[in-house]
Amino acid sequence: MTISELHIYPIKSLSGISVQEVIVEEKGFRHDRRFMLVTPNRTAGPWVFMTQRTNHQMALIDVAIQRSDVSDDTLRIWHRHRPHDVLELPLVVTTPTETILVSIWDSTDVPAVTVSAEADRWFSNVLGTPCRLVFMPETTQRAVDPKYAREEDTVSFADGYPYLLIGQASLDTLNQRLAEPITMRRFRPNIVVQGSSPYEEDSWAEFRINALTFYGVKPCARCVLTTIDPETGEQGKEPLRTLTTYRKWNSKILFGQNVLANYTGQTTLGTLRVGQPVEVLRHQEAWLAPPALPI
Repeated sequence: MTISELHIYPIKSLSGISVQEVIVEEKGFRHDRRFMLVTPNRTAGPWVFMTQRTNHQMALIDVAIQRSDVSDDTLRIWHRHRPHDVLELPLVVTTPTETILVSIWDSTDVPAVTVSAEADRWFSNVLGTPCRLVFMPETTQRAVDPKYAREEDTVSFADGYPYLLIGQASLDTLNQRLAEPITMRRFRPNIVVQGSSPYEEDSWAEFRINALTFYGVKPCARCVLTTIDPETGEQGKEPLRTLTTYRKWNSKILFGQNVLANYTGQTTLGTLRVGQPVEVLRHQEAWLAPPALPI
């Protein structure tokens, strides 16, 4: 088994970036979901995170990293239907304008820094709703759900866990059941593995890549975001309708494995590259048995 794809999503719920190499950090891959869009809370309290679940236009905003040998690296951001209206931002915010508290699911009062008034205006205009762009500084420590993690495990602005891994065979098996195949982009993984059996990743309790140890926490419960076509921003019924028929457990639809990296106390743990072998060290009982296609 080897890594076939690596992905980062610099701004939560916007388009991702396919990369050949990534730096592994405690909170997730470097530059993965360190930015996030937030809207005002209707009542007093932290600003609330935004995703494609409620604003499908976010699926059409593309992001690229522009590397530079003479200055700091930058993010380039544009709406797919307005490619000439490009917003450029620093890849790491070192001069924040303000610190505010934000909420992501059950994580409340998470400190974040605002990026710029220009970024707030650009996104508010493109998305048609008042919003602000925030950045997670290294000083912010957002804990992973203690039911499934160790006390020291932290995560970026991702929904709940630093990494999401999916086997290519799992998607291939799903596509055999769909009238129209879909791409892996629907599921927004960080790591895609080729050479495994369908849904084998459900049972990976501990595995190693490039001398780095990772832990499979639990299968990922999927939501309506997977029904939004990343090419068009339009919503349909698949793949959730089909996944419900054979990947439902305790009222949750499972696809992919949430993953933690081995805690070492260091900010940077190592690197991963496409093509590196994946070695499973320990298995656990799978939450769902791999299903057979109907005859």
